[in-house]
Amino acid sequence: MEGQDEVSAREQHFHSQVRESTICFLLFAILYIVSYFIITRYKRKSDEQEDEDAVVNRISLFLSTFTLAVSAGAVLLLPFSIISNEILLSFPHSYYIQWLNGSLIHGLWNLASLFSNLCLFVLMPFAFFFLESEGFAGLKKGIRARILETLVMLILLALLIFGIVWVASALIDNDAASMESLYDLWEFYLPYLYSCISLMGCLLLLLCTPVGLSRMFTVMGQLLVKPTILEDLDEQIYIITLEEEALQRRLIGVSSSVEYNVMELEKELENVKVLKTKLERRKKASAWERNLVYPAVMVLLLIETSISVLLVACNILCLLVDETAMPKGTRGPGIGNASLSAFGFVGAALEIILIFYLMASSVVGFYSLRVFGDFIPKKDDTTMTKIIGNCVSILVLSSALPVMSRTLGITRFDLLGDFGRFNWLGNFYIVLSYNLLFAVGTTLCLVRKFTSAVREELFKALGLHKLHLSHTSGDAGTSKPSANGHQKAL
Repeated sequence: MEGQDEVSAREQHFHSQVRESTICFLLFAILYIVSYFIITRYKRKSDEQEDEDAVVNRISLFLSTFTLAVSAGAVLLLPFSIISNEILLSFPHSYYIQWLNGSLIHGLWNLASLFSNLCLFVLMPFAFFFLESEGFAGLKKGIRARILETLVMLILLALLIFGIVWVASALIDNDAASMESLYDLWEFYLPYLYSCISLMGCLLLLLCTPVGLSRMFTVMGQLLVKPTILEDLDEQIYIITLEEEALQRRLIGVSSSVEYNVMELEKELENVKVLKTKLERRKKASAWERNLVYPAVMVLLLIETSISVLLVACNILCLLVDETAMPKGTRGPGIGNASLSAFGFVGAALEIILIFYLMASSVVGFYSLRVFGDFIPKKDDTTMTKIIGNCVSILVLSSALPVMSRTLGITRFDLLGDFGRFNWLGNFYIVLSYNLLFAVGTTLCLVRKFTSAVREELFKALGLHKLHLSHTSGDAGTSKPSANGHQKAL
């Protein structure tokens, strides 16, 4: 009997492993297909030539698609875990959700950590160096020569990073045991390195998310139709039509030899057509879309932002009085044993909405920063090098999203796998400073956003606008956009 029970247990374990592997493969296949369509939408079509470079571009495309799929998985990781916990609580003995268990959730977290490391330290550097390689001088040109050069560059990069991390560890923690543990490549060095990358990702989120939270109002205002209050759209469309016809006549009359004037007129004509399209869209929009959808979305954004700041403020108070509020504190009851929110399923749904909202805000804030303005992808006109840069940036942001959500107290779900092993999560001063900086930065960005019009009027009333003391944001739309989509400012 004991032997039969042991065989039966082994069979159940085997079937459970096969089932979990199949589920993980199907989920990743869906993410990979979606990522492939997203990248091919922005990829430059002129790169699709049939030669050696085409093979290199195709390999880099597959690696970038894999990285973007891993990024999407990292974003969905925490919401999927939260909703799974609530489903297991609501239907603990249901036959149809037996596949959803703690083993599957832990496996997904481990796979997300493993693939994030693989993409960040191996696949993306290989794709970049492979794309830029030409082969060593004296060797026969071809794919093999480019692969050899890429492998040499990866080895040199690994040695450089290993040396930098080893020196940094020696400076921060001058302990023989800690430095010797760095020689343990798999158990300590890679998690330590990924912990540093995660900290950098969280700092990048700390910089991008407050900017994105204030910028989201502008982005949604550009996507939606604003109410027409004291505006005559017919008159504006008539004026812009006359301007378009005047530019077309000037473009026909200009000599083809004056290339600079022709380019300037074509660019101005394109801007006029875009403005005319927006005005016609506003005119065709229904009254419900103009007067109800836009205010409702703005109020919803304001409510979500306010709730995020309030949760961070409450988390700061909890950090001061309760040690279990630390991200690396005591472990919870486990998956499917207790609800992580006092409001049950409604609270879990609110946490998921806030997590997605923070991720969207961080991406918007990332591309709104001038430093990363050149990274903005363009439809059918984005090079593979820029696609690789975007995939790496999104991977860093998405990998740090679960850590940031837990650090800010947006959710109480424990970080699983290597995400919960980061040493800096146990440092009280780092966690408290992170919460304070996020709350203060978000508040300042929102205050600056909603008081920009008042400040402009005050500067004009005082005559200081001639000194360019007030920096207008890209929301005003009074200045001409530059090549990268941002407003030009003196």
